[in-house]
Amino acid sequence: MTTVSIDADIKAKWPQGHSSYSPGSPEELAIIGIDLLVKELGTQAAQSFIAQVFEKYPANYLGLVGSGRE
Repeated sequence: MTTVSIDADIKAKWPQGHSSYSPGSPEELAIIGIDLLVKELGTQAAQSFIAQVFEKYPANYLGLVGSGRE
């Protein structure tokens, strides 16, 4: 199985405040991204946006494993 690590420092600002993030994995980055999408768009619009991404992949997609890209 392929392991992806992330080295990033993210600073997000909005009128009510700001946050800093340092994700180390795709899962942590996704949580941060979803949290920011909900703050920006609201829950329903964020869900709709995320659904568009999932439409690109079949339900049984396994990522890089077995694709010859690992």
